[in-house]
Amino acid sequence: MELEGALARVAYLLTRVRRHDYAMVKCGVTMDRASVPLLRVLADADEPMRLGELATRLDVEAPHVSRQIQRLEKAGYVERTPDPADGRAQRVRPTPEGRRAVDAVRDVLRNWMAEALADWSTEDLKALAVLNHRMVDGFLSHAEQIGDLGATAREARVPRAD
Repeated sequence: MELEGALARVAYLLTRVRRHDYAMVKCGVTMDRASVPLLRVLADADEPMRLGELATRLDVEAPHVSRQIQRLEKAGYVERTPDPADGRAQRVRPTPEGRRAVDAVRDVLRNWMAEALADWSTEDLKALAVLNHRMVDGFLSHAEQIGDLGATAREARVPRAD
């Protein structure tokens, strides 16, 4: 029960509208909350992605991704490219401005975390990171075992900065 409560508190704090608005003002970027994870996935990808693949990785419906991509495209953060494997399909990639926006948001959030945890020892921060990665790996493994994630669940993992 303690772990569940702690995770609920973390999720609440990290997803609050006020936290997002603060980050956007601080980094000088205009983007809605739903677009941030989508742009982060695109920025971390090695190549442009199809909308369906984005939806799978983010565990959301395809129409949601389509709407967010339209918003990001209008803002100049992403662009569409033809899919070399299927002339009818398109892929999406971040523009240089989109990459700068992701970097700015990440910098603000990293600074926020560093300030919030400034009195933690380096050893405690490393242990927290290790345990969090272990927990997420366990959650993903279990979700795959019970069929709760799509086929690309392993690829959806955020790369570690070990």
